[in-house]
Amino acid sequence: MTKAFAEITYTPSVKAAQQRYGSPPRPRALEAGAAKQNELGESESEFIGARDGFYQATVSETGWPYVQFRGGPVGFLKVLDSRRIGFADFRGNVQYVSVGNLDADDRVALILMDYANRQRLKILGRASVIDRRDDPELVASLADPKYEARVERAIVIAVEAYDWNCPQHITPRFTQTEVRAAMEPLLSELEELREIVKTMRGGDK
Repeated sequence: MTKAFAEITYTPSVKAAQQRYGSPPRPRALEAGAAKQNELGESESEFIGARDGFYQATVSETGWPYVQFRGGPVGFLKVLDSRRIGFADFRGNVQYVSVGNLDADDRVALILMDYANRQRLKILGRASVIDRRDDPELVASLADPKYEARVERAIVIAVEAYDWNCPQHITPRFTQTEVRAAMEPLLSELEELREIVKTMRGGDK
């Protein structure tokens, strides 16, 4: 866990729970003056760019968390620089719960999953909601012209911290694209065998 993530998530009540349930004490590096490590590196950027969806949590004015799945074409969540990520916000069910929550509290938590490889990246940040009319250039830069969806705004998140989570208890799941890619060699081999069988049958005649 990075120091930046620990500083945000290890509250007094969390520390008390860790002690109560026998969790190992935090490494000294997290307590002392180690670097925060809150800048996205190459592995984080590659992982983010390969995702076609993520889970996003915001906080309402009543204090309730609201979790929503955001999906799109692979790479729709973009790394803008080492401390910022952003995505085009597509028109959905027009409830605007997440957008409304962000107007009152800009804190956001993301969980990015790679089920096939049992990897998980958690990101904490502060989100800016940017309307298409206010910055059409930015919104256009985050949109995918090949993806048929109406873009209403851009969401830009200033990364406060991130953490790679352990793979324990992540059940492998595969998308249609991943299944097709895995099946392609088998399908090609099957087609070759069919051609061989056809040739052999023709030779018998």
